[in-house]
Amino acid sequence: MLHLTLLLHLLLLLLSLSPADASGSGDSLDFYADDATGYGPVFDEQPVDTIYPEESPEAKITMNCQARANPPATYKWRLNGKDIDINADSPCSLMGGNLVISNPSKSLHEGTYSCVATNDYGTVISRDASMQFGYLDFFSSEERESVRVKEGQGAVLLCAPPPHYPAELSFRWMLNEFPVFVPLDKRRFVSQITGNLYISKVDSSDSGNYACFITSPSISKSVFSNFIPLVPLAEGPARKYPADLKVKFPDSTALLGQDITLECFALGNPVPEIRWKKVNGQLPANHEVAMSGAHLQLFNVQFEDAGMYQCEAVNSKGKDYHSAQLSVEAYPEWEEYINSTERDLSSEYTMTCAASGKPKPHIRWLKNGKEYKREEMKFSRLTFSDSGMYQCIAENRHAVIIANAELRVYACAPTFEHNPVKKVLAARNGRVVIECRPKAAPKPAIFWSKGTELLHNSTRVFILEDGSLEILNVTRSDEGRYTCFAENDRGKANSTGSLSVTDATKITLAPSNADVVVGNSTWMQCAASHDSSLDITFIWTLDGRVVDLHKESQHYQRGPNGSSNGELLITNAQLKHAGRYTCTAQTPVDNVTASASLVVRGPPGPPGGVRVIDKREKAVTLQWSRGADNHTPISKYTIQYRDSKETWKNATTSPPDIEGNAEEATVEDLFPWTEYEFRVIATNTLGTGDPSSPSPKVTTKDAIPMVGPSDVGGGGGTSRELTITWTPVEPQYFYGGNFGYIVAFKPIDGTEWRKVTVADSQARRYVHKDSSIPPSTKFQVKVKPFNSRGEGPYSQTAVINSAQDAPSEPPASFDGRALSATEAMVWWLPLPQHNVVGYQLKYWRAQEDNEATAQRVEVSGIENHTRIDGMKPNSHYLIEIRAYNSAGYGPASPHLQLHTKRAPPSQPPRIIGKKLKPMSWNVAWEHVEPLANEASIDGYKVLFRNQTSHILFTTNKRSIDIPLPIESDSVVEIRAHTEGGDGAVSRIEILGARATVAQSLSVISLLLVALFCLDL
Repeated sequence: MLHLTLLLHLLLLLLSLSPADASGSGDSLDFYADDATGYGPVFDEQPVDTIYPEESPEAKITMNCQARANPPATYKWRLNGKDIDINADSPCSLMGGNLVISNPSKSLHEGTYSCVATNDYGTVISRDASMQFGYLDFFSSEERESVRVKEGQGAVLLCAPPPHYPAELSFRWMLNEFPVFVPLDKRRFVSQITGNLYISKVDSSDSGNYACFITSPSISKSVFSNFIPLVPLAEGPARKYPADLKVKFPDSTALLGQDITLECFALGNPVPEIRWKKVNGQLPANHEVAMSGAHLQLFNVQFEDAGMYQCEAVNSKGKDYHSAQLSVEAYPEWEEYINSTERDLSSEYTMTCAASGKPKPHIRWLKNGKEYKREEMKFSRLTFSDSGMYQCIAENRHAVIIANAELRVYACAPTFEHNPVKKVLAARNGRVVIECRPKAAPKPAIFWSKGTELLHNSTRVFILEDGSLEILNVTRSDEGRYTCFAENDRGKANSTGSLSVTDATKITLAPSNADVVVGNSTWMQCAASHDSSLDITFIWTLDGRVVDLHKESQHYQRGPNGSSNGELLITNAQLKHAGRYTCTAQTPVDNVTASASLVVRGPPGPPGGVRVIDKREKAVTLQWSRGADNHTPISKYTIQYRDSKETWKNATTSPPDIEGNAEEATVEDLFPWTEYEFRVIATNTLGTGDPSSPSPKVTTKDAIPMVGPSDVGGGGGTSRELTITWTPVEPQYFYGGNFGYIVAFKPIDGTEWRKVTVADSQARRYVHKDSSIPPSTKFQVKVKPFNSRGEGPYSQTAVINSAQDAPSEPPASFDGRALSATEAMVWWLPLPQHNVVGYQLKYWRAQEDNEATAQRVEVSGIENHTRIDGMKPNSHYLIEIRAYNSAGYGPASPHLQLHTKRAPPSQPPRIIGKKLKPMSWNVAWEHVEPLANEASIDGYKVLFRNQTSHILFTTNKRSIDIPLPIESDSVVEIRAHTEGGDGAVSRIEILGARATVAQSLSVISLLLVALFCLDL
């Protein structure tokens, strides 16, 4: 009776349907009418944060906003949440959706802007965008005070930037003039946080005038300060100072995926070295140390990069440390966001969105611009009034993100126009689902028929919740035409498809378990039978991951035996190729699988958990856990070590040969008080595996030093000093902290050693000052090391001499005379040779100069006279002499007073003629009249020179006969001679004899021609 009732209902459905789909009528939105192509606003362009330079020549700001919409959207703008009044008298106007502000004013127009776009389907609001006025004032015009620093000390020049916005600036320093900028290196650094210039160790080359040069990239403006004079002060040998950190990065926050730079810089002499590390971890792989160590740059920062970072400044005088926390936070980012959708009238619906970020973003909603403070938009029964434009907003302190979607609530009769029931293939004994998905709202009732037979649920046939038809254990009798009927309160529709049944696919040759050694090859077999009307493909997976035969062709190849054979060849097998292989034989209708395991044998994997469980002075005991043996027993282990400067080396161990079942061994022959890392490597009959990760760093216990300094010697120095020198011990032999030296010495005929402690581990010398030390006396000296554990052995004993006494008296009979206006000759009686290395002469003008600026000349101890040059003419000089040796300078002699000659004439003789004689040239000149401050003329010097000879003549006359040169032309130079030296020179060229004869013949020839013409 029930079957008959259902059949009658089916007939009524068929009679009520037209050949085309039917649809109901009503006042709801017609989804397929022309206006269904309309949609709400979608932003293509939104306003962005803008900085307007106060000095901008363009008196206009444009804030962009454009949205796609049908019908087109209308726009309005808000400033600080209030609508902007746009009229003819307003400085604000709209161009499309863009807001244009003319003659912007900071008091009127600075703030937060948003754009509102509206059409018939709803309203959306853009993200907020700030508009700020940028400026960079000039530096104060006040003069900057000079900075005076001793050479060897550090210096900090303060920038003190003027008021500005935004905060981001770049800093450089000018030196003396634009555009000469201070080069940055290990010794000089400019902080990009404060703008200050730091010089770790000032030297004489740093003298100059410095100005801080600031650029604001946002407004493209630069200014610079008044110059700051830096004056290095030289005060003997520069002192050394320990490293002192002056630039210290603060606790900082980086944003995920962005870059950050941490700054550290130290003053000190020698120039400190900057080292970086991450406390309790390794520096990120994406780091770079720049600016000679002063910058640690982290690129593409990730959450795991957060932590405590430390910079260390080190020089030979000491260390300084600084640590600060780096936190990593993140902009909001969508994990789940809303999409435009259509939903049935009266149905339930929930709009959800979720965002990640740090801090965790807060969620709020807008519908057509109206705010709803809730985590989700939940509708228990949709109405047409729920249609509109929805915006989900996620925000934290770093950013705001907005997801937009249109919700359209609709109702319509069922239709299969866009999704008819399809023709379906199914394998025999398999399962098939024939989908029925009409467009309908509210949800329709679904019925199925095969031919004219109405179908209902049975042990093999089911109508699913979504309306699809499921058939289990498919047989040939299930072939045929299937019709889906859909009905709701707005109408009815149906659609017909068909089902065809094929033979099932079967695995005929399944893969079997295999075993292969690394580097060898093996086969995984697979074959299948299938319906001849269908194509078959084979897919291989390894532990669920599809094997890509193209990308991994160097290891995987398909067999050559036709389409029904899916055999897989594995070549040059590696450990990573071991696992569970699954062969899938697949047709368009069905698929079957079969699996087998592949074992790859190879060298062992790396051991794990390497750590030091006991440490001594020269040995440590290591423990580790076994790594994978890769199916071949481990036969032995090798331990390697390294310190901070070395590469990995094989260690000496106890036992010497570490067997494969061991998990502990002792490393020997290490240095005391040295930081080491260790790693363990396993070996089996198939080879040696990869090393383990390094152990945590560990420092061996300290011990008494066993290596003493070398090259002990010395001697020399200043009076009453004993100078002892040596080559320092290498740091690896310190064997402990507080390392230093004990220096012992005694006269060669003495019995008691005197000992002095030198606490500097890098010391190379000790100078003992004692007024009772006799000069040039032999001493025995030796040096031994010590540390916090005790004293080491003495070096070999060396014999050295104490310093000489400086000379005790000046040279006797010191005298001299002026040679010219600029030269003088001085002489003296030398002192005994054994106590003198040389003599120093010091000379200066008595009236014009002072002794501090005197010029100095040094000569060997074997000399008893010397020439002094470079003196000024007609000047009264004071000259003194003193002897010196390695102990210093002796007393100065009484001042020798000496007056230089007046200067020679500055005017050269004027040559007034030259006359050819039979065997000579006669050259004449005018007398030179010296100026009042110049020496009187004693005569003239005439230099005759050519390619072969130079002849100097002297004369008191104002003319001279020069021998006629035979071959080449010559030059004659004439200068006045005085007691102050030779004056300025005049030159004249004269012809040789052959040229003169040729010239004479030419003249005679011209005369003969003239006479001949007169006779004619």
